[in-house]
Amino acid sequence: MKKANSNANEFKPFISSDQVIPEMTFTSILLGIILAVVFGAANAYLGLKVGMTVSASIPAAVISMGIIRVILRRDSILENNLVQTIGSAGESLAAGAIFTLPAIFMWIKEGKGAHISFLAIAVVSIAGGLLGILFMIPLRTALIVKEHETIPYPEGTACAEVLIAGETGGSAASIVFSGLGLASVYKFFSEGLHLWPGSINFELKKYKGAAIGGDLLPALLGVGYICGLRIASFMFAGGVLAWFVIMPLISLFGGNAVIAPGSIPISKCDSFTLWKSYIKYIGAGAVAAGGIISLAKSTPLIIRTFVDNIASLKDKSSTDKSLRTSKDLSVRFIGISIVVICAVLLLTPGLPFNIPTLLLILIFGFFFATVSSRMVGLVGSSNNPVSGMAIATLLISSFALKETGNAGVTGMVAAIMIGTVVCIIAAIAGDTSQDLKTGYLVGATPKTQQIGEFIGVIASGLTITGVLYLLDKAWGFGSKELPAPQAGLMKVVVEGVMSNNLPWTLVFAGVAIAIVFEVLQLPVLPIAIGLYLPITTSTPILLGGLVRYFVEKRAEKKNSEDKETIVTNGILYSSGLIAGEGLIGIILAIFQIIPVKNYTNLAEFIAVQPRLAGSSNAALKGLSNILASDILGLVTFLLLTLSLLRFCYRKHKNN
Repeated sequence: MKKANSNANEFKPFISSDQVIPEMTFTSILLGIILAVVFGAANAYLGLKVGMTVSASIPAAVISMGIIRVILRRDSILENNLVQTIGSAGESLAAGAIFTLPAIFMWIKEGKGAHISFLAIAVVSIAGGLLGILFMIPLRTALIVKEHETIPYPEGTACAEVLIAGETGGSAASIVFSGLGLASVYKFFSEGLHLWPGSINFELKKYKGAAIGGDLLPALLGVGYICGLRIASFMFAGGVLAWFVIMPLISLFGGNAVIAPGSIPISKCDSFTLWKSYIKYIGAGAVAAGGIISLAKSTPLIIRTFVDNIASLKDKSSTDKSLRTSKDLSVRFIGISIVVICAVLLLTPGLPFNIPTLLLILIFGFFFATVSSRMVGLVGSSNNPVSGMAIATLLISSFALKETGNAGVTGMVAAIMIGTVVCIIAAIAGDTSQDLKTGYLVGATPKTQQIGEFIGVIASGLTITGVLYLLDKAWGFGSKELPAPQAGLMKVVVEGVMSNNLPWTLVFAGVAIAIVFEVLQLPVLPIAIGLYLPITTSTPILLGGLVRYFVEKRAEKKNSEDKETIVTNGILYSSGLIAGEGLIGIILAIFQIIPVKNYTNLAEFIAVQPRLAGSSNAALKGLSNILASDILGLVTFLLLTLSLLRFCYRKHKNN
């Protein structure tokens, strides 16, 4: 990559401003939309399953290079950049939507009188995404151009490096597709055909209340590798605290007592009943406290960031706007668009917005968008405290709504809707900043990228809406299949403010645990999330982290010059694992709601075939039992882990 001079205005991108090469083409738009839909849906499923999402920028970039450069035999880095710009919007919008909206679905199933329509979800999701882009555009010159050398934007810079090193595009893309294909087959055989169990759990009978096991899922293995051993081990530590300390103590001291919010004697509770009845509330308190602590620790940076950003908007000095690489969407367009979006939010049937709530959205949204734009440049998207921002928004909006007489279910839904828009604004603003940084380095046209962001938001907004309805109908949010941890937390926060009927002792115990972690200078959020989620989720994530630790240490020991390539291969393969499982998860959800004669649904009909249920042949029954055994599940998951290790060491071929 060409280096910048001391003056940011003298920076020379990879494609100079006077060069005009294909950028926004039918191919780049279509491929970008497909990837936005794919990664948006996959991340929605992953986030509802695990409580976190992963960046789609680099996987989208390498897939684009593999298709455009290798299959279509075209060589345009700006086309590839636009594809990843459109495609990455799906992941960010999914994160904002799944962290909040499932709470409303949970209230509907609990019979609290809540309701939400397809149109309402689509409008809220798309409006939040568009506002996030619009709030970010005026900051581009200040943050991306003028502070090019001081704000690194790690993910954006890494994506630019991948695009510029385009000669490895085809081989790298094949790694992503390999992970996607293998994960798809594995997931379908495991949870579609039930050839082997997708989850195993061992109750420790002599240590009542404790259990160990694992969800044998490709996505969790991939998440662990991408997060690394440090984060994975902290999550596992939270699980150990819950499942090997707190739950056995509840069993020991609870005896035959029925303790609210549980409804059966403690002595009759298995590990998952204890987790669902008690640990989830402790974990929710810890996660909420962790988010607020993270936000509080970032407050000086947030205030300084906001002041700097406002000051930068007043600075009239600018780059030459006649250059292709300096053209943004106009301020007039931004202003008109914001007014139109607010009008749509106000007039859409089923949305509980009025002028005061819209003002609340605009104030919080603009503030957190400006904060998010700079913070992702300094600490990366993974460390951006979006959940803390959402919790702060929900707390303030819930109190405000309650004080104005909206304390019932209408107020709770309104609070979640406000939080949804603000959460999406913050997530998309951060994603847009990273994408514009990538574009600045490779020489893209900012205006074209901004239009691409709009396309990605609209496509993924419609997709996420359908995915939410589909997954809720198939399994239901808050179930073992889809615990929706972040949305469950937001639900707890809003209910706590509005109705004050939560088991506050458990919640405050979680808050106290989070404070202890902070005093010990441990990362609160990863441990709190591990405390909140079942230990069966943390175990395979830890395994993925161990694989990454192994390959990194092995490369260091051998002084390998290919360490970066080895690690990147694993990230690409892991991204494919996540995408593949997410897509098959969506397909299985479709099977789950299709009725079939004599069966509850198509998924049940498919599942009983390989297990040979009801067969009179003893040999076939024996085969069925072997296929369904935990041992086979462990063996197949171990083979999947070995495949990750193998692809880390795959050599790239020049095209």
